[in-house]
Amino acid sequence: MGRERYERRGGDDPAGYRNGHQSPVAVKTTMGPVELSRPKLRDTDERFCSQLFGTGVTRTAALEALVISAWVRGLSDRDIEAALAEVLGAEAALSRSTVSRICSQLRDEFVRFSENDLSKLRLDYLYLDGANFKMHEHARPEPVLVAWGIDTEGHPHLVAMEAATSESADAWGDFRAGLKSRCLRAPLLVISDGAPGLIVAIEVQFPQSLRQRCVIHRLRNAAAKVSTGDLDSFKSDWWSVFDHIEEPPGERAVSECLRRLDGFRANWEKAYPAAVACLVEDFASLGVHLRFPAEHWRRIRHTNLISSAPSARRAAGPR
Repeated sequence: MGRERYERRGGDDPAGYRNGHQSPVAVKTTMGPVELSRPKLRDTDERFCSQLFGTGVTRTAALEALVISAWVRGLSDRDIEAALAEVLGAEAALSRSTVSRICSQLRDEFVRFSENDLSKLRLDYLYLDGANFKMHEHARPEPVLVAWGIDTEGHPHLVAMEAATSESADAWGDFRAGLKSRCLRAPLLVISDGAPGLIVAIEVQFPQSLRQRCVIHRLRNAAAKVSTGDLDSFKSDWWSVFDHIEEPPGERAVSECLRRLDGFRANWEKAYPAAVACLVEDFASLGVHLRFPAEHWRRIRHTNLISSAPSARRAAGPR
């Protein structure tokens, strides 16, 4: 109404006035239904709109989020309706048609997200990885292929996401084709694990981009070959190969990393030859991040931006 509480404005510009309330309306929330009395205004250009609930809102965003959370975990519309009625009471429950409408909106939003144009997105770094999820209770985990990027201004972007039955070359090839059809430009650096299908997709889609192999994925593979008693020391020595390099980015930093690798190999190769061989193999792809700004090194040497499962953190340590 253009004035402070209790302020009166006279003359030819009264800017409307308060005149009681509209009929009470019940808003369904995660705590049950809440009855609201919306103020009624007269002689104004716009009707009253609550900053909390908007106009004509009958349920809160938190309740819709609860519906979506249940739906993505595999519950049917009927199951969600029954669960809400049991937990919140019949008066706070949503009908199956409302549940279906909320979930349909989510599907539509995902379709728009999956088809939006990427031609204007300028990425320095692109992370590609698969994260495993259980689509339904008691089902085996299945991979969801994910692309996450950091643009030239340092802002993160969820670029693409797609369910798959495996992380095969065909699955990653289809995912790559989707990025191409949406006109994604090549980034400076692609960070991924060592899955053969993914590597092939990167080489085909982004032949001019550098590729950084995930240091944590590689360590996780090697850690399975080391006894529990030596594991902490083994991991600590591995990270010392990359941490606190004071040489400038580029060949000098890479050379220092290789010098440290020789020391790591000398310490552990006799006791755990298979584990050391696992880390030394394709080592050149593990040090590519050292060619980029030093303040970025700890964030672009692994894909844990995507795959931060507890098992991965336990195997590789907090890096």
